Amino acid sequence: MSESADQPSGLDALGLTFASFSALGLENGLKAARLATELGYRSFWTAETMGLESFAVLAAAGAVAPSMDLGTGIMPIQIRTPGVAAMGAATLQALHPEREILLGIGVSTPAIVSRWHGARWSDRPLAQMREYLTIVAAMLEGDSVSFAGDHYELDRFRLGVRLGDRRPRTVLAALNPKMLALAGELADGVLLNYIPASHVPWSIEQVRAGEAAAGRPPGTCRIYAYVHAGLCDPEAARRNAQRDLYGYAMADGYAKNFIRAGYGDEIAQIRDRAAVKDRDGAIAAVSDRMIADIDTVGDAATVRQTVENYVAAGVDVPVLMPLPWGENRWASLEDTMRAAIASA
Repeated sequence: MSESADQPSGLDALGLTFASFSALGLENGLKAARLATELGYRSFWTAETMGLESFAVLAAAGAVAPSMDLGTGIMPIQIRTPGVAAMGAATLQALHPEREILLGIGVSTPAIVSRWHGARWSDRPLAQMREYLTIVAAMLEGDSVSFAGDHYELDRFRLGVRLGDRRPRTVLAALNPKMLALAGELADGVLLNYIPASHVPWSIEQVRAGEAAAGRPPGTCRIYAYVHAGLCDPEAARRNAQRDLYGYAMADGYAKNFIRAGYGDEIAQIRDRAAVKDRDGAIAAVSDRMIADIDTVGDAATVRQTVENYVAAGVDVPVLMPLPWGENRWASLEDTMRAAIASA
């Protein structure tokens, strides 16, 4: 794992993401941020699809939990220009000059980008991300940025937010080889999601290969990972887990990575059933093995062990994605948060 004098790693760096329980509402998200601070969590993250907007959520979380780092995980690049993304991250940094601001970005999916937001989905997402990262990094350095590429063209943009020595960091959400390598080449960090702990070492190898190709020192790109875990009854939570994993198995990028991680039979069955419009059959094709490895639920010891497994696999910063699938969703969420931090 990469180390840094001013950045904790491993169990000491445990974060929390609002992504899995945003349906409980912003009030509960801020309640969780306060609790996370009390328990010793280091960072608070939020996702963005068509619900709560990322920067506003993080500004509110920073107000109630000012000791925590703040991260977007993830924000689709197609629905914001590089300038707006840099401005949002810089605004959060100005509000919290002593905290890490983590600008987590990704290419998302055609459904989110095009169907829901009406933005253009590129048939060259890797090339678009390369341009985006290059532009945002230059903006966050305070440079005057002019750029002419296939996806973006701008002239003399200069970020009008005064920052001190600490600048927002870019974190690229990546699953597949070329995007992982791009993270190693250009980003400050990579965010892994929906992968079992057993697949983390392979993912890190791709990141390190990208670093090496770019001449960056090993470990320049920090490894973040969402750790899906819930303190609840596995049988009662089984249907929730199946629906969750089915949804991601239907996205091509995630499906490819599930296959690479060893779930080829499940993905084939899920997609075969979906192709004949048998949604129930497709959901049922998500195996218990896949659930146990990726959406892990059980007792407190299981939650603790799950976090430890990702750290042992090489993750610098584990970020708990609590699965609030108990009868009382808030109680399940709180129990999960307490169990996970007990491993730190």
